[in-house]
Amino acid sequence: MELIFDTHAHYDDAAFQEDREEILSGLSEHGVGYVVDVSAALDGIPNVLALAQQYDFIYSAVGVHPTETYELETADIQKVEQYAIEPANKVVAVGEIGLDYHYPDTQKEKQKEWFAMQIDLAKRLQMPILVHSRDAAADTLDLIKAENARDAGGVLHCFSYEPEMAKIYTDMGFYIGIGGVVTFKNARKLKEVAAQMPMELMLLETDCPYLAPEPFRGRRNDSTLIKYVAETIASLRGMSAEEVIRITAENARRFYGLQKEVK
Repeated sequence: MELIFDTHAHYDDAAFQEDREEILSGLSEHGVGYVVDVSAALDGIPNVLALAQQYDFIYSAVGVHPTETYELETADIQKVEQYAIEPANKVVAVGEIGLDYHYPDTQKEKQKEWFAMQIDLAKRLQMPILVHSRDAAADTLDLIKAENARDAGGVLHCFSYEPEMAKIYTDMGFYIGIGGVVTFKNARKLKEVAAQMPMELMLLETDCPYLAPEPFRGRRNDSTLIKYVAETIASLRGMSAEEVIRITAENARRFYGLQKEVK
């Protein structure tokens, strides 16, 4: 049976402080084989890398979330690069990067500057990008096109836009990350995306500790709950959950360039 590949998690988050080792050591018993732990803040990257070094099945992504860029200097991109190029860190992507206009104190130009710099870094390192886009659909797409981000490749993590926008991205060869939101009753747009998009470009993710699926909505999320995401997608597409898990795990290995390391 194929093992689940959780392509986007935050086990470095303080929400796991009390029982992180217990959860991670027990994932295999729940059919979870691989996890990519993703950084958000620059000063949090060492915690992400420590997990990748401690656990064979965890890989890392390094980058700065758009709302964490405001206090950074342009030269700080060099720190991200140094983390990314160290083989022991098992870095497989640049992320979580992008644009987030949700909050009233948004510094749009600073976010765009860092998004562009990190896309450039990914292209130079030949790594894919993990894109966070919230209330910023048009600017995200414009910047991805302007910076030729398809040269790096990437995934629209925790996708939240219309099916038409998903098609634009998949036509460009980008992957779509789908997590617990697809199980929500009011997630009509995402259910359409999950039902219609090319299966070979779909990735499963938790974004844990956030966005736990039904029937656990509102609680702390973890990789053991990703099976509920697979079951929902399976019902939308008329296939088995096992097939969803198999295909998305193959997609994840291809996306992260792990075909040789991960079987």
